[in-house]
Amino acid sequence: MRILNIISVALILMAVPAIAQTDSSATINNDSTLNTKVVPTFTTSLDLLEEETESQDVSGLLQSSKDVFTNIAGFNFGAARYRVRGYDSENYTVMMNGITLNNPEGGRAIWAFWGGLNDITRYQNSKSGINASSQTFGGIGGFSNINARATAVRKGTKISYAAANRSYKHRVMVTHSTGMMENGFAVAISASGRYSGEGYVEGTFYRGASYFISLEKKLNDRHSLGLVGFGAPTVQGRRSISTQETYDLTGDNYYNNYWGFQNGEKRNSRVRNNHKPHLMLNHYFDINKKTKLTSSVYYIFGRGGSTRLNWHDAKDPRPDYYKNLPSFYNDPGNEAIFDQTTTAWQSNDPTVTQLDWDQMYFANSKNLFTQTNVDGVIGNDLTGNRAKYVVEEQRQDISHYGFNASLTHKLKENMMLSGGATISIYKSENFKEMNDLLGADFWVDVDQFAERDFADESVAQSDVNNPNRIIKVGDRFGYDYDININTYRGFGQVEGTSKKIDWFVGLSLTSTNFWRTGNMKNGLFPDNSEGDSETQSFFNYGIKGGLVYKITGRHLLRVNSAYITRAPFSRTAFISPRTRDQIVPNLESEKIMSGDFSYIVRYPKVKTRATAFYTSIKDKTWSRSFYHDDLNSFINYVMTGVDQLFVGVEFGAEINITSEIIATAAFATGEFVYDSRPTVSIIQDNSTELLENNKTVYFKNYKIGGIPQTAASIGLQYRSPKYWFVGANFNYFTDIYLDANPDRRTAEVVANLVTTDPQVGQILDQTKLDDDYTLNLFAGKSWRIKNKYYIRFNINVNNVLDNTDFKTGGFEQLRYDAADIDKFPPKIGYMLGRTYFAMVSFSF
Repeated sequence: MRILNIISVALILMAVPAIAQTDSSATINNDSTLNTKVVPTFTTSLDLLEEETESQDVSGLLQSSKDVFTNIAGFNFGAARYRVRGYDSENYTVMMNGITLNNPEGGRAIWAFWGGLNDITRYQNSKSGINASSQTFGGIGGFSNINARATAVRKGTKISYAAANRSYKHRVMVTHSTGMMENGFAVAISASGRYSGEGYVEGTFYRGASYFISLEKKLNDRHSLGLVGFGAPTVQGRRSISTQETYDLTGDNYYNNYWGFQNGEKRNSRVRNNHKPHLMLNHYFDINKKTKLTSSVYYIFGRGGSTRLNWHDAKDPRPDYYKNLPSFYNDPGNEAIFDQTTTAWQSNDPTVTQLDWDQMYFANSKNLFTQTNVDGVIGNDLTGNRAKYVVEEQRQDISHYGFNASLTHKLKENMMLSGGATISIYKSENFKEMNDLLGADFWVDVDQFAERDFADESVAQSDVNNPNRIIKVGDRFGYDYDININTYRGFGQVEGTSKKIDWFVGLSLTSTNFWRTGNMKNGLFPDNSEGDSETQSFFNYGIKGGLVYKITGRHLLRVNSAYITRAPFSRTAFISPRTRDQIVPNLESEKIMSGDFSYIVRYPKVKTRATAFYTSIKDKTWSRSFYHDDLNSFINYVMTGVDQLFVGVEFGAEINITSEIIATAAFATGEFVYDSRPTVSIIQDNSTELLENNKTVYFKNYKIGGIPQTAASIGLQYRSPKYWFVGANFNYFTDIYLDANPDRRTAEVVANLVTTDPQVGQILDQTKLDDDYTLNLFAGKSWRIKNKYYIRFNINVNNVLDNTDFKTGGFEQLRYDAADIDKFPPKIGYMLGRTYFAMVSFSF
């Protein structure tokens, strides 16, 4: 049993007992109590995976950690989608000047909103796992606080240029800090620009800017004021994830179906356009020598958008839609079309393998249509080319303001009291906006599925208050609603130190209220789509504590534990917020129990940490919307009572072999699994009909997919006394699984099969991806001129051996056919091949 193996590793690494063992039922064998009925064919979108790519990797924060393991993991494991201890980033708190930057709707911190400000974000305090903090209660994954005070930024000017080949190819950055001047002011500014006409993946592009300003005024010896503003307007053409069939046909593991040629130029259909400025005003008050108070008000606002294709009464334009692939015709009698389709794909004919923008324009130009009773006015008719294909932008514009205060008070010379309070008022506007009619004259704002299924014309209206509304570029349509979240949080903490023991205890209390406000009266749901929904209210608490026992000054034992309840995130609380305010059944707070035990060695030339950890998260909500082929409608698939278990060990070491040669090593392995049999509700999007209710998913002991559950790194670096360095890291990853489709793990799916039927294993078994590796190199040199000017050059090359066959994750499609499980293969993502980042900087 793998959990026992993990515990054995912990015993070897630490020579102390592991803190916890899992229940004997938590084996690595999949839940096997299933009997065996072929279910409908499903399909899914990539929305969730695309969203996670912005936020789940906190490597940029971990790289600044002083902890030996997290520092190595931050530099070397991120490209493989590794997550420390398997946690989602919602369990990691990111702050700036004590203000939490995690998004209230989904809990994640979106690094892209301050990307390009590396000269500023380097000034941070980061800790992994359960830890003491004077500014936040924190999460079980740890916390990071970016110090953006003007006086915290190193005095001087720095100008840098970087060349890379991933998302962007060029970056220019300028940073200047005055330090505290004689007039009591300090100013720090930073700006950067990033650009690529095409990134590593064909069809992608990047245009981004970033800006930062921090002003600080010292009023007197006890009071200072600080004003901080920053933002990162970014426009990015994105990449897709696809099936192995398309990769094999095109000979490209980075095949991207989001782009096609228009008038001979590449055009991407999925363009992310974000700009969310942050403003904060901070007051620093030294009440006396023992007590300090920091208070802040903040405001975050701006736009977030992502474009995509939409179509009406037209063929699906996606080139890798399953009916456009050779495998769809791999049946007797279809040999000719199978061969023809295969040849077209293998020849990389862009009219076959990519989006055909010219054809979409042509289709729109031949669709003359008369729309009657425009805006519900009888006799108000309009004739023109009604769009069959359009590019829409799905928007999320936010307004978020609040107050934050934290206080520290030295109770004794060896005891510190800290606490804080936060008020957060958040609102997001969610709507679709017409981006491009692709040569057509207008789009009609109706639900084509409801238009097909119901004779009553009013049912098909996106907004009954504005029937048959004509949509032009820039108009809102389809859906329009707000999500409102009010959060009130307080925490307190006491820390103590002594000759042999350091300790801390903390408590947090949180009140969360959220509701939906509909700005359209949907024809399918006229009674619960417009106006304010019922408010969902949750009261939560958290308790944490930790202790360090100093065996000697060089050898330490550390234990931490926490029990936290957390309100469900609004993003998964509503069944279909686009159309109505219906809440997920049996919605309740998550319960998190976590602990870790560490043995730490710290000599001048040897630093190590070995840790065993155990975390249980119960009552999560899992919600997806996808298109159901048989019903020709979107379906909402909601699981409640989703439990997760994370058990594992971490080990990191840094050894100075000589004064110039340093060796590093990191190893982490875990058992990250689902730990319950969730309950599922399946609800059709264009009705309130429950297709399935209280169906059991046999998900217990299935792996949490999309991440390596075991990762290792060994490294060696040379640091010359002549101010240059070079190093290498070899990294190995294993235990990588695809995200499992929960509906394939239900009794109904295999009800008609006998247990000896090989289809049972094909349906129930979870796909494990191949083990793989990377080799990373880094080097640098610095020059000092007249003791005043500095020139630095750094280069990092990842995946030096250009391993382009490294499957880093993916997911089983929700679309499946139990009679032929290979009919809809999984979507798989690959690590990029050889990539580099080289930077030269000049500072003075």
